Amino acid sequence: MSCLNGTDCKEPLKRRVALGVLGLMLAIFLLLSVWSFMGSRPQAIPDAVHYDNYDAVAGKRVFQAFNCMGCHTIVGNGAYFGPDLTKTYQHVGPAWLAAFLPSAGGWPTAAAVQVQLQNAAVQQEVGVTDMADYQARYPGAHERITRRGGHPTLMPNLPLDADEVASLMAFLKYTSEMNNEGWPPKPKVDGLTVLQARYGAPVASTLSNEASAAVLPVSVSTDPAMLGEKLVQDLGCLACHAKNEKKIVGPGWGGLYGSQATLTDGSTVEVDDDYLIKAMRTPDVQVVFGYPPGLMPSYDALINEHDMNAILAYLHSLQGDEK
Repeated sequence: MSCLNGTDCKEPLKRRVALGVLGLMLAIFLLLSVWSFMGSRPQAIPDAVHYDNYDAVAGKRVFQAFNCMGCHTIVGNGAYFGPDLTKTYQHVGPAWLAAFLPSAGGWPTAAAVQVQLQNAAVQQEVGVTDMADYQARYPGAHERITRRGGHPTLMPNLPLDADEVASLMAFLKYTSEMNNEGWPPKPKVDGLTVLQARYGAPVASTLSNEASAAVLPVSVSTDPAMLGEKLVQDLGCLACHAKNEKKIVGPGWGGLYGSQATLTDGSTVEVDDDYLIKAMRTPDVQVVFGYPPGLMPSYDALINEHDMNAILAYLHSLQGDEK
């Protein structure tokens, strides 16, 4: 074939080149298609991820039932009112989650997390019982305890039972094991002057560490009830119990001492010192009607006799005083 002015257009050569390029592109497409099905990216499977005897699929159902995506994101999908939860389990560990989820209205203290480290399921996951070792393994828990422990959150206390909490932990364990290839990206806060953006900075404080050390020991040493009030704050008890008669996660303490409690077996007991001690040391021995067993952890390893007497004195002080 000839082109303009009788020149040779080399049409056959151009056609062969075009067909060759098309064939090469087709071969690349086919190779990439085959490669995409060869499992080159190991991915976690929800059915295969468990926390204790609970699987991630059940946890996802709980996550959806409480519309958690209305405030949080998973791999960047969802709402942005709360933090992304994709790698939360990996950052904070099961003990922190077990302390937080049943009473999400308050950030867990170190003592509250230490209580959960006694749990057999948590120990099986982390392999440590020492709080310092746990915080070293999960720096996200250390950061949250240091900056926020004991302070209120923006999250409501959800009516989660023990099974739902464990199922949610299985789901969050699964999302932490997902290969998300670095998404969503980590926010950059370097250079920001806002207090909350500084790693390790306290969220709120009215006294410096030095002032707190100088004032608190003097005041609490003269009044057992004041010491008890400080202890229940440090142990994270106020995240689940109100000082008045209001129910949060557990029953309110206002007027509780001296009242009658109905147990799950139908019997009634007086809320006296013996009952309260059992409730804190072995909470599942006498379970109050309307509350599932396993909801409250045991504080037996954290409260000595002196501290227990101080907490009892504080609970006595709330008899009819907090309305």
